[in-house]
Order: sequence, then C-alpha cells, then structure tokens
Amino acid sequence: MIVIVIMGVVYSMAVNNFSRLSDESKNVNLKNLKKYMINIPHDTSVAVICLDDCSECNIFVDGVKSQEIESFVDDSVKAYRYEFAYGYTQHEFDAFFNRENVEENVCFSYKVDKEGIGDQVLIEFKEKFYDFSPYFKTTEVFTSLSDANDAREEKVKEVMQ
Repeated sequence: MIVIVIMGVVYSMAVNNFSRLSDESKNVNLKNLKKYMINIPHDTSVAVICLDDCSECNIFVDGVKSQEIESFVDDSVKAYRYEFAYGYTQHEFDAFFNRENVEENVCFSYKVDKEGIGDQVLIEFKEKFYDFSPYFKTTEVFTSLSDANDAREEKVKEVMQ
C-alpha cells in the first residue's frame, strides 16, 4: 500500500513539472530566452534551433531534441557578432544537419553551455536589439544598433583601463 501511495505522489509531481515546463515554453521570448534555457537541466548544452521560416523551433538538450516551443521569432531575425576592430558585423547561424545528415536552413539558433554561458551575439528582431553577450547578467535590450555598439565600446574601454 505504501508503495502505491509513493508511486502516486511521484507520478503527480512528474506530471506537474511537465505541464509547468510546457506552460513556460509558451512564454519564451528573446528577453527571457537565456534564463529559460539555463533553467533546463543539462550536462553539456541547451540549444534552441528554428528552421526554415522560424515556424518550427525546438529545444535540444545535450544534442537530443527534447521539446518544441512556440515560435517567438520570424524570418526577419538577424544576428550580429562584435569584432573589436569593426564593431558589430552580421553573423550567420551555425549549420544544422537532420537525422539523414541533410543540412537544413537555420532561421535562428542560440546555445547555452553547462556553465550558463551563451553564444556571444546581438539579435535584431522587430526594431529591437537583444544583447546576449553579458555572461552572468540578463539580456540587455537596445533600440538601435548604434546604441548597442556604443554600450559595447564603453565596456571595452572599462576593460582596457
């Protein structure tokens, strides 16, 4: 009898956690993406990859597809990387190969490693610029590429002093 009660409690806790994760995945946006991904239990990395026109987005935990999330970006999304000599330059997302080893068109991707450090990119979407480069801070949002560039150059000056 005790075993049945324990199994019932464990089952209800597991179902509750799965439903909570699916509820949270409906609220994913670029501002909270990094925090959401860090909170997913993983050993090496968590990645979100959106294919084609960004209508299909999936989360991969340690390289294994674990869940689908509602589209939170569309194919207008752009990525930039900061280069010391040039400022922000456009960045292409990493390639993705499906199970048949065929390369698919990646519309958006972002990855966080086991230490919680994510890809060092600036994402442009709907006239806002989301800076994913701070290691242990929340994602910063800017209204223009020049504002993001000015903030990055200010950080570089601080480090150089």
